Amino acid sequence: MEGTDNSYDETIAERADPRPHPDKREENMINIAIDGPAGAGKSTIAKKVAAAKGYIYVDTGAMYRAMALYLLRSGIDRDDTDAISAACQAPEITIEYRDGIQVVLLDGENVNEYLRTPRVSDMASRSSANPDVRAKLLQLQQDLARRQNVVMDGRDIGTVVLPDAQVKIFLTASVDVRADRRYKELIEKGEKADLGEIKAQIKERDARDMNRPIAPLKQADDAVLVDTSDMTIEEVVAAITRIIEEKI
Repeated sequence: MEGTDNSYDETIAERADPRPHPDKREENMINIAIDGPAGAGKSTIAKKVAAAKGYIYVDTGAMYRAMALYLLRSGIDRDDTDAISAACQAPEITIEYRDGIQVVLLDGENVNEYLRTPRVSDMASRSSANPDVRAKLLQLQQDLARRQNVVMDGRDIGTVVLPDAQVKIFLTASVDVRADRRYKELIEKGEKADLGEIKAQIKERDARDMNRPIAPLKQADDAVLVDTSDMTIEEVVAAITRIIEEKI
């Protein structure tokens, strides 16, 4: 399915309304939360489920990647938490339609093509644990979910961002399967790749995401586990659609 959250990633969301909104969802708004580790296929599956249900797909990972790109461009070290906290207040990150395609804008620049590099992925994984970065982006995500039927994917959607979501899915796959997906994706792009190195990187990222002190990756108590290791995209979409229909 996906490599480091990218072969299935396409950013689809509406621009957030800056006006204040009530703390609760507007009446009849449906929120679907999909969490899971890197490479499990969250973004493509979430996008397809949203399309099938007529909901809005919100790629929260793309928002964090845009922030990570800004930090890298600013020359900030991935381990300098104080510098990250200070710098994350500056950029404007929005999502909107352009020519029928929804894009991530970093200070007005369409940065979609820059968001899936290994350096950005690594910085995003590290900077997303910073409480100031999370506070900057959290409100945008929650405001959108209050006003729209949404499918949102990430690592802490069901536990932190949308704890009251009517449906929560924890999407996963074995390390070997996720590494193989990423390897094939890179080879198809004509890039060099080492399967062993990719597998080690995925293990390292899993450990980092699951053990970070703020909003770690974990399955919500009321989330349904879906292992995609031996499933096709269509089978996963069908399974999640059935879960949604059963719960709503």
